[in-house]
Parts: sequence; C-alpha cells; structure tokens
Amino acid sequence: MASHPFSLHGQVALVTGANTGLGQGLALALARAGADIAAVGRSAPDATIEAVTALGRRCIWIEAALDTPAPAQSIVDRALAQLGRIDILINNAGTIRRNDALDFTEDDWDQVMGVNLKTLFFLAQAVARHWSANARGGKIVNIASMLSFQGGVRVASYTASKSGVLGLTRLLANEWAGKGINVNAIAPGYFATNNTEALRTDEKRNQAILDRIPAGRWGQPDDLGGAVVFLCSAAADYVHGAVLPVDGGWLAR
Repeated sequence: MASHPFSLHGQVALVTGANTGLGQGLALALARAGADIAAVGRSAPDATIEAVTALGRRCIWIEAALDTPAPAQSIVDRALAQLGRIDILINNAGTIRRNDALDFTEDDWDQVMGVNLKTLFFLAQAVARHWSANARGGKIVNIASMLSFQGGVRVASYTASKSGVLGLTRLLANEWAGKGINVNAIAPGYFATNNTEALRTDEKRNQAILDRIPAGRWGQPDDLGGAVVFLCSAAADYVHGAVLPVDGGWLAR
C-alpha cells in the first residue's frame, strides 16, 4: 500500500450534481485529498469551482442534463479532453418526487428513475469502458440512501431507484472487481439538503426524524467527506460491493 493510502493527489474525480448539497461536499472532500474535479450537471457550480480552486485544485464544469443517459459518453470525452484522465466517478446526482402511491404519476416515476438509476448505470458503464479499453482500474462510488434499506412513504420512485442503486452497486462490483474497478456505495442518512427541505419544514416529521437519529441532528455535507475519500483511495483497494451508511446511527436504532 502507498505510504499515504488516503491521498488522491494527481487523480481526477468526475462528480455529478456537484453544484450544491451533498455533491458539493463530496467534491470538496475529494479536492482536499488532492483530486481535481470535473463537476457535471445542468447548473453552473460556481461556488464549488471557487472552493475547489481555492484549495489549489483544478475544477471544470461539464454542462449536461442527467434525466437521460444520452450525454454519458460525451461527459467522459469532455472530462478526458480537459483534465487528461478520470480516476474516480461519484454518481451523486439525484431527484425526488413526493405523492401518495395511489396518486403517483408516470411522469413522477420516470423523472426520478431516469436520473437516479438509468443515467447512473450508463455513466458508470461509459467510464468503465474507458478504463477497460486502457487496461486500468478506477473507483466508482454510487450514492444510495436509507431508502435502499427501508420503504419510506410517499416517494415510490425514489425508493425504487435507491433500492436499485444498491443492487447495481453489488452487480457491477461482481462484474468489474477482476478488472481493478472498485464499485461501492455510500448511504447517507437524513441530511440537510434541498431534497429534504420539505421534511425539515414539517415540524412533526422533523422531530420524529431527529428522535430516531442517535446522533440527534441532521447530517451536513461535510459529514460524508471521510467516507468518500476512503472509498476512492488506495486504502479501499480490496473493498468491492460495500455500502457504507453515514447516518448518525439511524439504521442501528
């Protein structure tokens, strides 16, 4: 193992949905560990770029809508053209729709499954094809959820997609571990992000969630930093198909 097993110096991380929230926290953690960042998404990640460059790392924006997998190969090609390599893929981008299962629409289903599962798979495929063609490995970290383990309520497509993320993580690890490609997942607990704003502003739901979390607070994006750096580093070279909950103890309760 390298003398600095958690260092990502000289590596390039492709991070989807890095403009705010968890994606921004993940990108900054990787940059602090030495990685340059290719931030992928529909909106310009100006704050992320400023923060990453302040750390002395390169950061570019690859503009792409991730509701379909059509841009996957273009994303890989543009990252390679601008930064010269890809070592890490963080499949973070996600969306959520809330409605009773009796009233859930096909559009609410398709929009969430497209971003959270379909594009995740085909972007992983595009990056892995590049690595395989060049006889090299890399690290993929998918962002799962507490709803990869539990059912939840009023989020049918989100629960289905995040259960699928966990299954795909294991499948891809089975297929690609022998190629030197590590595929793992992080399952964040209840974090203070745009996706959970509706829960946090509902006084009863907010208190019920806090009562269940042994740590007694909502997670913050920086709380994911150690987990993602570990899974992307040489320290995790023999870790395949794992899911690491970062949940303040939620699942242990």
